[in-house]
Amino acid sequence: MAKKLEEYVVTIPDFPEPGIQFRDITSVIQDPEGLKLAVDGLVNLVRDIDFDLVVGPESRGFIFGVPVAYLLGKGFIPVRKKGKLPRKTVSQKYDLEYGQAEVEIHEDAIRPGQKVIIVDDLMATGGSAEAAARLVEKLGGQVVRMAFVMELAGLQGRKRLQKYLPESLIIYPGK
Repeated sequence: MAKKLEEYVVTIPDFPEPGIQFRDITSVIQDPEGLKLAVDGLVNLVRDIDFDLVVGPESRGFIFGVPVAYLLGKGFIPVRKKGKLPRKTVSQKYDLEYGQAEVEIHEDAIRPGQKVIIVDDLMATGGSAEAAARLVEKLGGQVVRMAFVMELAGLQGRKRLQKYLPESLIIYPGK
């Protein structure tokens, strides 16, 4: 009997601090069948959507976004941490639990009117995905869907991202 995607996710209790149930995505991608289930699942979430490009935030958005783009015949656009892209960029700050982070995209990565999906491994609070969406919008693109491998529903990222129609392959009820 074939395993379900959820069975490839290893949960590590009390990491990185007591009370946290860390959902480890590396156990999914190290197994060929787990990786196939995740990528095929994401492709199925977006296959019937009209879009031009896949955007993936560093770094796990690269892992899942590139094969989705490849399988659907689309281009892939990376969103990176500030200072990592070589050409002229636009940037977006977002809040972390303690402080702020900033991400960037090449200013010529998306043309006005292009439709984009954002692919990442995890929807938690939604801060990094929202920052990626704002970058797309600054360039005149339209985010038509977000697709995630996992979602931590207790952190309510879905509420924050609802206008982008987020979908997840696995939804964990807690944090």
